Amino acid sequence: MSKKELMRYKVVSRWIDGLITGSEAAELLNLSYRQVCRLKKRILEEGETGVIHKNKGRKPAHALDDEVRQRILELHQSERYKNCNDVHFAELLAKYEGIEVSPSTVRRIRLAARIKAKRKRRPSKAHCPRKRKPQAGMLVQMDGSFHRWLEDRAEPMCLLAAIDDATGRIVAAVFRPQEDTEGYFLLTRQMIEREGIPMSIYSDRHMIFSSPHDKLTIEQELAGESKPLSQFGQGLRDLGIEHIQAHTPQAKGRIERLFETLQNRWIVELRLRGVDSIEEANRVLPELIEEHNKAFAVEPTDPHSAFVPLEQNQPDLDLILCYRHWRTLGTGQTLSFDHKTYAIAEGSQKSVIPPIPPKTRVEVRQTLDGRLFVWYKGKAYPLREIPKPKHQDPPSKQKAGSGRNPHKPAANHPWRKPLFNPRIAQGTTKV
Repeated sequence: MSKKELMRYKVVSRWIDGLITGSEAAELLNLSYRQVCRLKKRILEEGETGVIHKNKGRKPAHALDDEVRQRILELHQSERYKNCNDVHFAELLAKYEGIEVSPSTVRRIRLAARIKAKRKRRPSKAHCPRKRKPQAGMLVQMDGSFHRWLEDRAEPMCLLAAIDDATGRIVAAVFRPQEDTEGYFLLTRQMIEREGIPMSIYSDRHMIFSSPHDKLTIEQELAGESKPLSQFGQGLRDLGIEHIQAHTPQAKGRIERLFETLQNRWIVELRLRGVDSIEEANRVLPELIEEHNKAFAVEPTDPHSAFVPLEQNQPDLDLILCYRHWRTLGTGQTLSFDHKTYAIAEGSQKSVIPPIPPKTRVEVRQTLDGRLFVWYKGKAYPLREIPKPKHQDPPSKQKAGSGRNPHKPAANHPWRKPLFNPRIAQGTTKV
């Protein structure tokens, strides 16, 4: 009998003995008068056991079976589901094992077995996070996370991802061996083809996003010169996307928290799918993105999207998301690039008036697949490589040998004449 039940028994017993009234007993026990009447009837019929709850000591009808509980504990400690948090583990049990339990049930089973959580619960925040943008496409955050996504099955690789600020949806992602400019070109192209062109992109101050020569002198600032852009920054400028660079990781906390969630979930998902290479990881990436967006994406405040589709009159994305170099066009409509000579392909200038004049400083754009174009006044001129003429070595001279008669100088050859020394002729030299 608990203290509460013992207290009820004593108060109702005093009422039975006539020491207090029923209203006073109800007030002392903080119960209604009808409830103390029921307690009085049960005590008169059953004695002290009348105040004990009938379900005490009985297993609830909806309680989990001991076999299922033990099965969940064994799966939690297995290699297949190691490093899973409670929420993710409950989802995987329903998906792969057919066991539907809540995350709180998983947590109670784990605590009963004295198994520590993967990480401590996040403490309450003392500040309010920045409000989301009202429309999808107003702000997209980009970053990379270099991690052992495939554990010991492959080398560490970098996950490049872009997340929409308004909805929390992953709009693009790609696995790369390292964080590089080509990877962000592919990430941006994937986002534009799926969603459209966003209004602005938020990133860190990596050298991919910031040119190493972005600091201008006082004379250049007074002259009104603009800061030079990186290869990626020039592509964003041509697309009309505003580029915002964060000064601290906390400023782009949404993409940072995304990588924390993905490292917690996708490592297990890639292991369950048997992925052991970067190519296979990129193949299953659309499925992982769809599952993540379905579970974590939210509805924006404004249902109208700010993503702008790519217009037909805009240049091809291959000529925007590319590498850019500057060269001087020669008199023969040729230029030198990467130790090779290129000329403008025949027929590319017939429809363009006027043609590119010689000695013009032109921009050479190199696509990700290796094609070269001259970009001049908004037009693209394809380049073709001019093969170098084959170099013929001069004929080698015949070496002196047994098959050749040696040349003998004549008797009056200067080599045969003795050298004239005036001191010897005068007899002044000491012997």
